[in-house]
Amino acid sequence: MLTLQQIKADPQYIISRLAVKGFEAEKPIARVIALDDLRRELQHKNDNAAAELKKKADSIGRLMKEGKRDEAAAAKEGVAVLKEEQKAIGDELARTEDAIREELLNIPNIPCEAVPEGRTAEDNVVEKTGGNMPDLGADALPHWDLAKKYNLIDFDLGVKITGAGFPVYIGKGAKLQRALIQFFLDQASEAGYLEIQPPYVVNEASGYGTGQLPDKEGQMYFCTADKLYLIPTAEVPVTNLYRDVIIPADKLPIKNCAYSACFRREAGSYGKDVRGLNRLHQFDKVEIVRIEKPENSYAALEEMKDHVQGLLEKLGLPWHILRLCGGDMSFTSAITFDFEVYSAAQGRWLEVSSVSNFETYQANRLKCRYRGEDKKPALCHTLNGSALALPRIMAALLENNQTPEGIVVPECLRKYTGFDIIN
Repeated sequence: MLTLQQIKADPQYIISRLAVKGFEAEKPIARVIALDDLRRELQHKNDNAAAELKKKADSIGRLMKEGKRDEAAAAKEGVAVLKEEQKAIGDELARTEDAIREELLNIPNIPCEAVPEGRTAEDNVVEKTGGNMPDLGADALPHWDLAKKYNLIDFDLGVKITGAGFPVYIGKGAKLQRALIQFFLDQASEAGYLEIQPPYVVNEASGYGTGQLPDKEGQMYFCTADKLYLIPTAEVPVTNLYRDVIIPADKLPIKNCAYSACFRREAGSYGKDVRGLNRLHQFDKVEIVRIEKPENSYAALEEMKDHVQGLLEKLGLPWHILRLCGGDMSFTSAITFDFEVYSAAQGRWLEVSSVSNFETYQANRLKCRYRGEDKKPALCHTLNGSALALPRIMAALLENNQTPEGIVVPECLRKYTGFDIIN
């Protein structure tokens, strides 16, 4: 969340930048400032009451030593009244602090200056394009037909067992899925990321820490008996490893990667865009997460983009990078780049990765800090990215690599699959 210091230093700047995200911030910002003014007033009253209590306590002790028991007893009655008054002030102070936090939790992160204005995906900016478009014939099959033809994925079995959006991978389909996971993890390890195996469920504090709550509770699966959430991405548990942690400066940057299943309700999704692997409720993904000093985070962001680009190039997929406009960005992000691959049989681009810098927004929620040369704790910058999400990668690989003889497996995956063609 934004810090009070950010907001009070230049509220009009915050309001103008949040307008880029389509968020009307004038009233929430005014409420935060008014509540903080009240908090400061209450804190001053509370401090004065505490000082007066100490003064009276000292005087009672002195009166007792002097044998003035009646005067001491009268002073004690005054102390009891003052304690009640201080408690009332303290309770109001706590309520005010809670109200400030509640307001801050519902204000998005401000987009950085490089974020273009715009309201929808059509306003996103194509930054870079690479790879060669496959030349498929008119009889090219979409991946859901290829999956059935070669017995790779059974969508109907998933519906039987669970429901729509939970496919069953079979035989070479399962092996190709596992090959992609291992390839992505190995590439991340080679790039210096420490592999983490996180839990797939998190508590409410973790959801608030990375900003899924209170923004995305409708998209998360919730275990009511235990009050735990199934993770929508490994970003959540991995970033929360550093909640309430002060990191020594010489331990930064922190680079973690993690494979996990991801669970998303995807409420409101329908139509042709959800067919096959295009949009699932459960899918696999490898995530990269970085904790950085503020001055290094944008260089780290470029490294992460280069890493994802390298994966797509090794897979031989046509790709482009989009710089998201303000209206298409997430609640928590300061800047986001989406990677999309071209799905030749569907004739459309499919998102396979988002790489984002959150600056101090998540770190402030998490209280993730580092101690610099001045020994004072300061907020870190957090970043994460998909490297990569599997379903649409699988869709594009099946479609783009189909031949009359079968589906050709990319060279980089063959040592993991044990086969070079699916037929």
